[in-house]
Amino acid sequence: MRTTPLLLVGALTLALAACGESRGTRAVSGGLLGAGAGAAVGSLSGNAGTGALIGGGVGAAGGALTGR
Repeated sequence: MRTTPLLLVGALTLALAACGESRGTRAVSGGLLGAGAGAAVGSLSGNAGTGALIGGGVGAAGGALTGR
């Protein structure tokens, strides 16, 4: 039941992580999007701070690793 929202947020974060012109801007935009999505999902499970940290890390990594 909780797996579906997490997978959806993960897919959206990775899809949007490629927004930006350079590797640095993609990492920043991916990190911000991931942090917001992680906080939203984390608030459903009771810990928005941890969700934001995990989502931000995954989003930043996804943004930095994607090509233009």
